[in-house]
Amino acid sequence: MNKASIAFAAIVAVATLPAAAMALDKVSFGTNWLAQAEHGGYYQAVADGTYAKYGLEVTIRQGGPQGANRSLLVGGQIDFYMGGTALALDAVPAGIPTLTLASIFQKDPQILMAHPDQGFDTFADLAKASKYILSKDGYTSYFPWMQKAYEGFVDEKYEPYTFNPAPFIANKTAIQQGYLTSEPFAIQRETGWEPKVFLLADAGYEPYSTTIEVMKPWYDKNPDVAKRFVEATIIGWYNYLYGDNAAANALIKKDNPEMTDDQIVYGISKMKEYGIVISGDAEDKGIGCMTDERWKTYYESMVAVGRFAPGIDYTQAYTTDLVCKGLGKDLVK
Repeated sequence: MNKASIAFAAIVAVATLPAAAMALDKVSFGTNWLAQAEHGGYYQAVADGTYAKYGLEVTIRQGGPQGANRSLLVGGQIDFYMGGTALALDAVPAGIPTLTLASIFQKDPQILMAHPDQGFDTFADLAKASKYILSKDGYTSYFPWMQKAYEGFVDEKYEPYTFNPAPFIANKTAIQQGYLTSEPFAIQRETGWEPKVFLLADAGYEPYSTTIEVMKPWYDKNPDVAKRFVEATIIGWYNYLYGDNAAANALIKKDNPEMTDDQIVYGISKMKEYGIVISGDAEDKGIGCMTDERWKTYYESMVAVGRFAPGIDYTQAYTTDLVCKGLGKDLVK
């Protein structure tokens, strides 16, 4: 074989290499809390090679009590962040060019809990509680919405939540905030009784949650990388919820050794039961779907209660270009 033939053969060999054997684009993704089932799709896409199939080498940087991953995003230290609607909208008037690319959770898992057999049968009934044990963020975000949407919620009953459930457990007529996939499980394990759960999203409070957020200048320079990350993440979430997720759960427990198998099973079951990931627009258009109408409705509802100033160009906070295409729906089992 002459030199020309050898050179041509080498070119053909490189051209036919599988994507996984070629150089991968290295990106980092910061979560908003310690590793858990609620982050499962990202870990799944790492564990089963989906990110690699999309030409990506993804490093997951978990958040936590002292986590500052959103600041790292703004500072250019990570590429993607697990964000939320409120902070994305806050960034617009502040001149911080973040951009939301997808919303993995169609429903925010924020809940209110009540004791059983205390007459709390509907969301409206919660106004009758003796205490509303809420975080400061909850008191300034969804609580004003509760006051406008439902009668009877008064400021005088507010009590700060210190992330210790003891006051709620001791007071049968109190209500407390929580996360659908965590606090009810912890309380039932500690007390033997199951609290009544009221999902704010099902009561009409509808921000997007567990979003994929980037800096717009980075996105403008790397649109293909962003597209591949969003699509691989969507596939990862379908496979985590409906496929073999053992390897992903092992990675979750490696990052967060305090995470248990029981907690993971509980988290997955509640995400499915309440349609946290797949409901609404995501049922027909796929995981991650966002719409202009939903962003507009949430923004206007929060302007009405004073959470956001009127006149913000909320459309600067997001793009729907990469989602709502039905990707991965065939993986539902």
